[in-house]
Amino acid sequence: MASATLAFFSSSLTPTATLSLKHKSSAPKKTLSFSNFGFLSPHSLTLSSRRPPSPLPKSSEFEPSVIEVESSEPNSEALQVVEEPPPELPKREEIFAVVMIGSRQYIVFPGRYIYTQRLKGADVNDKIILNRVLLVGTKTSTYIGKPVVPNAAVHAVVEEQGLNPKVMVFKYKKKKNYRRNIGHRQPNTRIRITGITGYQDSPAVTLDS
Repeated sequence: MASATLAFFSSSLTPTATLSLKHKSSAPKKTLSFSNFGFLSPHSLTLSSRRPPSPLPKSSEFEPSVIEVESSEPNSEALQVVEEPPPELPKREEIFAVVMIGSRQYIVFPGRYIYTQRLKGADVNDKIILNRVLLVGTKTSTYIGKPVVPNAAVHAVVEEQGLNPKVMVFKYKKKKNYRRNIGHRQPNTRIRITGITGYQDSPAVTLDS
């Protein structure tokens, strides 16, 4: 009984396919239908053959058209850049002097600044005159003082009253538990040399050029 039921069920599931081909001059069509699936509802599948798509055009047909754009840059031949020479700075006088300030000697040049010992009573922007000029030198002559050059003077302007970098003073005594660490900053004054005058009347030693 079981074998008969299985045979009936398998026979009911066996599909029957009907393939019908219809040829038409315009568009041929193929029809494939499936039926008798037992408890399943009949389905029909229709396959239609269409013309193959037209081949893609060659890559050359899709190349973008070349558009010529005129450059807005000016022609290098038409445009001439004129370079203006930098303004000439006034040449500094080639002269130097050796001046004594306090107990130290300094070499000074017009237009430069130096740091000296603290000048008491001098404020910022004060104009001072240094009379202890030991030597004056130019490009062709030298004026040597005995000990100072007569009538020579160095003119300067006080720019700043400051302090030197800190110096550490360390004191130590062995076996006495004595240690002292002290810092000290020496006061100084920055002056800018503005000119050297009054040496022309002194006897000069001419250098061989």
